[in-house]
Amino acid sequence: AEMDYGTTISATPTEETNDAGNLMDFLDEPFPDVGTYEDFHTIDWLREKSRDTDRHRKITSKSKESIWEFIKSLLDAWSGWLVMLLIGLLSGTLAGVIDLAVDWMTDLKEGVCLSALWYSHEQCCWTSNETTFADRDKCPQWQKWAELMTGYTEGAGVYLLNYFLYVLWALFFSFLAVSLVRVFAPYACGSGIPEIKTILSGFIIRGYLGKWTLLIKTVTLVLAVSSGLSLGKEGPLVHVACCCGNLFCSLFSKYSKNEGKRREVLSAAAAAGVSVAFGAPIGGVLFSLEEVSYYFPLKTLWRSFFAALVAAFTLRSINPFGNNRLVLFYVEYHTPWYMAELVPFILLGVFGGLWGTLFIRCNIAWCRRRKTTLLGKYPVLEVIVVTGITAVLAFPNPYTRRSTSELISELFNDCGSLESSQLCDYINNPNMSRPVDDIPDRPAGPGVYSALWQLTLALVFKIVITIFTFGMKIPSGLFIPSMAVGAIAGRIVGIAVEQMAYHHHDWIIFKNWCRPGADCVTPGLYAMVGAAACLGGVTRMTVSLVVIMFELTGGLEYIVPLMAAAVTSKWVADAFGKEGIYEAHIQLNGYPYLDQDEFTHRTLATDVMRPRRNEPPLALLTQDSTTVEDVETLIKDTDYNGFPVVVSHESERLIGFVQRRDLILAIKSARQKQDGVVSNSVVHFTEDAPQIPASNPQPLKLRRILNLSPFTVTDHTPMETVVDIFRKLGLRQCLVTRSGRLLGIITKKDVLRHMAQMMNQDPESIMFN
Repeated sequence: AEMDYGTTISATPTEETNDAGNLMDFLDEPFPDVGTYEDFHTIDWLREKSRDTDRHRKITSKSKESIWEFIKSLLDAWSGWLVMLLIGLLSGTLAGVIDLAVDWMTDLKEGVCLSALWYSHEQCCWTSNETTFADRDKCPQWQKWAELMTGYTEGAGVYLLNYFLYVLWALFFSFLAVSLVRVFAPYACGSGIPEIKTILSGFIIRGYLGKWTLLIKTVTLVLAVSSGLSLGKEGPLVHVACCCGNLFCSLFSKYSKNEGKRREVLSAAAAAGVSVAFGAPIGGVLFSLEEVSYYFPLKTLWRSFFAALVAAFTLRSINPFGNNRLVLFYVEYHTPWYMAELVPFILLGVFGGLWGTLFIRCNIAWCRRRKTTLLGKYPVLEVIVVTGITAVLAFPNPYTRRSTSELISELFNDCGSLESSQLCDYINNPNMSRPVDDIPDRPAGPGVYSALWQLTLALVFKIVITIFTFGMKIPSGLFIPSMAVGAIAGRIVGIAVEQMAYHHHDWIIFKNWCRPGADCVTPGLYAMVGAAACLGGVTRMTVSLVVIMFELTGGLEYIVPLMAAAVTSKWVADAFGKEGIYEAHIQLNGYPYLDQDEFTHRTLATDVMRPRRNEPPLALLTQDSTTVEDVETLIKDTDYNGFPVVVSHESERLIGFVQRRDLILAIKSARQKQDGVVSNSVVHFTEDAPQIPASNPQPLKLRRILNLSPFTVTDHTPMETVVDIFRKLGLRQCLVTRSGRLLGIITKKDVLRHMAQMMNQDPESIMFN
């Protein structure tokens, strides 16, 4: 049992005898498409890496030959930064356009601007001269639909007409969105982050990041958010940015021909996506590092930083919100927080963790029902029903009627002396001198109490409806709805604490820091902490979450409350189940994603490798006795991704590994180009052709597609080590030998199935290769 792990991963014995030139000489691209992958397959990171190193070596050696080659090598080195610049520019522009369009279309459900149709409500009243400060959202240029049609502004009929048109517009938008997704780009639905996580871990989903997906996702995202459904635009913006990244990768052969390099660009694109979604460049880089990326070298960190910077800069110059900020929820609080307030902050963290767990459980159960029952067959009907219910329930409540981001913005706001919101209807002390900035704590007026009722109803509504919305066949993000749930809960807690401090400032907890006539408690801060807690409970982010939150709101001194809430919500949520919503969706869809958890079971490589005891033997090729016909039959009868090559069927000593796709392409191109290759030609993988009689047809040499250094482990390697090798090196398959003899093969899929079995899940849920 005392095994030396150093010998476990022995390379094959033939490797030393080969000079480096022959090891990789199949990379001179002898025929097109060698080394590419099928759809829904896993890439081999090691192979991609060595191919890139070879390409780099070639360019470096050529660059010494002439000035032109030297310039070409410089261009090659700069292409990475150029791609980042382009990604930043395009994703920033798209985000700005989406923001402006959503703003306009959300208001279109309620009314229209007569002076210029393309103005949203706010822009319409900016240009007006008749606006007073108290009624800043009332101006003659902006008319609600009923007023436009009937000329009346008040009354039950007017209300019902507005109600009806609101629901109608919502249904129209969502129907348009789901139809576009269904007809043109089925991949544009959902949030896209689970799939991007899977793609970045080395999986291929063709068309998921294509041009059509980019176009349709951008258009339908605007429609879906404007329809008033409980969803956000943040997750899908990451998908949109990754589509931009993929688009620009295809312009440079360095990235388009190497899947490993392409993944580095996509990691940076994901950072740019979060950067424009929240106006948080550093948060975006950390989000990519913590949440979506699998392989994240230092070079990618700098590039993501640059892409996020360019994207944020582009969005800033478009200025979609007209407040010279990147975000809708910019707040400025003037009061410090006190130690005693950590108690409600931590309670909000607990609430966030519980809501996260509840949401993940219910949403996954509902999505599983959708997959297994008739519900999944009618995606359009489902979207229309959910939109109808949402719109009918949302309109009567002023907090759910408007867009979710505006709601969050109002909940985050501190009540200044100029606020006209219902949440700021406090009773003012008449003989108080009014400093503009620091309004002392005041008793709540009737407006605040009615606002609290409406907020409580809105909270219940949001909690329930989001469970059914996330996962429908339209683009839907999760950040904004979960932040809304947290912000509503936080604001309610904040007002409660504020009133307690006002009415009981002689209590021991308030005594030290709350004098009568001082401004002690900021309810908006509680909303911010609650939003962070709920977002953390659903996605299980910690570091990037806190950074996104303080970049989002500009509240630098509140990092400690945010950290406390984020950590608490993660602990509470982890107590009920380890995976966040994205990991849960990856598992539900059966994507082959090796997560970074520890593998603790004591099994060996022999327990996992195929073939098992009662299965037919491994499909092999020999180095110099297989004919072309044998190879073609083997390819036709099996669907394995590659075949080990051995010395002979008797000895079964391993020589190398050959990919199925490369074999097919090689034989096809040999039959077209090389004379004398017929069905009974011998295929050989050796340096020199085998000795054959002159009457036999000419042999086919395929050494150039043979990988002479496949990864091997011995049959007694613990699975813990094997899982680690797969995870850290990004392998696709690994051969199992005993003293040089080939015993079997372990693929990534086998590893995932074994892990699922060990966790008592259904191993057949891992569907793809």
